[in-house]
Amino acid sequence: MRWLFLLLLVLNLFYYVWHQQQTPLRVKEVAPLSLHQDVRQGIRLLSEAEKPQVRHPGSEVRPSAAAEPEACLFLGGFEGEDAARAVLQRMTSLDVDAELRSVDAPSGVDYWVYLAPLASRQASLRQLKELQARKIDSYIITQGDLTDGISLGMFPRSESAESVMQRLREAGYEPLMRELARAHRSYWVRVAPESRRLVDNPMLLMLSADFAGLQHQLMPCESVATAP
Repeated sequence: MRWLFLLLLVLNLFYYVWHQQQTPLRVKEVAPLSLHQDVRQGIRLLSEAEKPQVRHPGSEVRPSAAAEPEACLFLGGFEGEDAARAVLQRMTSLDVDAELRSVDAPSGVDYWVYLAPLASRQASLRQLKELQARKIDSYIITQGDLTDGISLGMFPRSESAESVMQRLREAGYEPLMRELARAHRSYWVRVAPESRRLVDNPMLLMLSADFAGLQHQLMPCESVATAP
């Protein structure tokens, strides 16, 4: 039996060798090199991919900023118009293009005590005579939304106005009070931009010596109203 098994094993071995010799060799297919190159070119890293262009707000093209208002030289700050006109005359004699301007600046509040208009002007006049007979300073209002009303005075302090109103209430009247902004007017000479070079530091020193209290400031050309 052992010899029979060995014989069969040898026969199988010979058969395997013979069969391998009879089977044709398989050719391994290799893709062309150009195909590999095309595939490689088609592959891109995420970091190499073209990033979408994002426009940030700060990178937008903006129009040029609006030109700032042109500045003019102002000379003055005078309480009276006559002093400003004297400076204007000096500028004109020196061929400086200039004009007179005025500015009203708030300087406080006044308190106006009054009686409202009655049904007719005749009634308001009768009330005015009654007040004057009591030695109460009063005047008829001739214009504005309080026409035919009676003015009882303008006071710089609210305490003074309240005191007058209290006396009138005790006398049987119904006074009212209105706050009015108080303005302070000053006068300036505006030098045109094209003439600013003519008013140099030596001239400013000379003007300051000739006109007491003269000030000079650079302000927007239209910031100060034209004097009437």
